[in-house]
Amino acid sequence: MNEKKMIYLHPTPVRIWHWLNALGIITLCVSGAQIRYPEYLNIFGSYRGAVLLHDVAGIVVALSFSLWFFYYSFGPHTLARIYVPTAEDLKHGVLRQAFYYFFLYFFGHPNPHHPTPDNKFNPMQKSAYLAIMFVLVPLVSLSGILLMNVSPLRELVLAAGGLKLLVGLHFLLACSLTAFLFTHVYLTTLGKTPTAHITPMWTGWEEDEEHGTTEQPSGHRV
Repeated sequence: MNEKKMIYLHPTPVRIWHWLNALGIITLCVSGAQIRYPEYLNIFGSYRGAVLLHDVAGIVVALSFSLWFFYYSFGPHTLARIYVPTAEDLKHGVLRQAFYYFFLYFFGHPNPHHPTPDNKFNPMQKSAYLAIMFVLVPLVSLSGILLMNVSPLRELVLAAGGLKLLVGLHFLLACSLTAFLFTHVYLTTLGKTPTAHITPMWTGWEEDEEHGTTEQPSGHRV
């Protein structure tokens, strides 16, 4: 009996990190919205409760990011290869992938990118994740840590431009992260089926659309 060829893309530590991070970021977005607009939102019962939950979720996301960084840097040593776009990605790959997402996908054309364990993400994903994971998340975390410790870190807060500027910067960065979250969820539905790119984050396995069918493997990589 022939079955779809499968590829083992996401190891267990990566899948745990992904869902822990997703839960933390969603919690940050919702609690942050109540903190910013308390007159319109009262999801967590009180303003103080929303602040406490926001702080805890922020710490979880910051620790989760640190674990992600150390895992890819010192575990499989694939951080740069997986997340940093190559010259070819920037020169041709990003435009080719964008053209697929915005036009070719709706006419049933195949995805030009075929993921492998060492090349999981297409050029657009690499570019986005590079900005998110190496710029946006660190800045959100740093500004959040300063806002959680205004008194003991007063000199650093002043060096960053003062409390008002820091609050505004943190809010704008959070809005950018929220926008990415919605875009990310939408793009995950653009597979062969709406759940084709979501299921692998639960099981680790993704169908290899580039090749034909073969027997289901017993090992991790086919």
